[in-house]
Amino acid sequence: MTGDYDFSDGETFRAALDRVETREKGNCFEDFAEGDELEHEPGLTLTRHASETWAGQTLNHDPAYWRPDAARERGFDEVPAHPDYLTAAVMGPTVEDLSEKGGYFLGRTNLRFHEHGVPLGTTLQVRSTVDSTATSSSRPDYGIVTWQTEGVDAETGERLLSYERTNMIPRRNPPATDGGEHESLDDVEPDGGETMDLGLPGTFVEPEGEYFEDFAAALATTEDRHGGDAAVAYRHERGRTMDAVTVSQLPLMTLNTAKQHHDAAVMADSPSGDLVAYGDVTRSTALGHARSDEATWREVGFDDERFHTFVTPGDTVYCFTHVRDARDDGDRYGTVEFEHVAFNQDDTPVYSGTRTAQIQKRSTTNAGN
Repeated sequence: MTGDYDFSDGETFRAALDRVETREKGNCFEDFAEGDELEHEPGLTLTRHASETWAGQTLNHDPAYWRPDAARERGFDEVPAHPDYLTAAVMGPTVEDLSEKGGYFLGRTNLRFHEHGVPLGTTLQVRSTVDSTATSSSRPDYGIVTWQTEGVDAETGERLLSYERTNMIPRRNPPATDGGEHESLDDVEPDGGETMDLGLPGTFVEPEGEYFEDFAAALATTEDRHGGDAAVAYRHERGRTMDAVTVSQLPLMTLNTAKQHHDAAVMADSPSGDLVAYGDVTRSTALGHARSDEATWREVGFDDERFHTFVTPGDTVYCFTHVRDARDDGDRYGTVEFEHVAFNQDDTPVYSGTRTAQIQKRSTTNAGN
């Protein structure tokens, strides 16, 4: 028989709250073992509203993801889901099972699009496999887990997108420590990344336009005119200040339940002291700046993605691009490899990654007009 308690009384309620258990969400480091397979529920159905909201709020204004005529010119039958929205829609449903407990998003690599122009209305099914687990010497309260994740068409089983992701995950029973200070986010990579050479080239070269020929010509200039002591690199003018939509609404729209993005009370006592932006929003915003200065044809994939520090409401995200390679391997496009660095208003890097994309050729574009 249930007692008649006045839980609306402040003192009674606080006393009860101190005594009851919390029904927790998410998994701890100890819950993962190499080879474990997880089927995530539920899967999202990709919608035009969500795709356009994501693209619009992150300044990704490629008309192929808005207008039917532009989509047809790009080779799509209809307006498809934006690739950044697709990426977030695959990752979002994994959060409850993999990383809702918190911890640092260390990075992602081998992100590949197996199908270009995924139709809006597609329902996703997402699954992950635990690739590896490791303890962390720098943060003994956490372990390091790497997963292989793929998103498939729930109706056909067709593989749409896959990637490898690594997070720090809180331990249920942390070992005793000596009270030493923790390192920064950049110091907790599981593979002990090498220190970068800080020597910069003598000259930075900027492409003269947005087409493949412009990127290829700029790369050739670094050798022909500067003897290799140059790099094709530049910053993009636009910035985007993080607000309630980008920090909270966009991740919740993709079923990302991580409290870091919407529970301000919990985050007040965290290292960031505030809500933090979802990494894929930070990344997509930077990519939106980069894509505004190129004639993108298709996204191919991403590698070596890292998140270097927190992005909180009020921070502004900018983008720096380094062009690494250009290959003339298509009639309508060439393939370009970029390194993108997102940075904040203090010129501090917050994200970096390598991106491979097909960039339209000026010759074929002008010929079609």
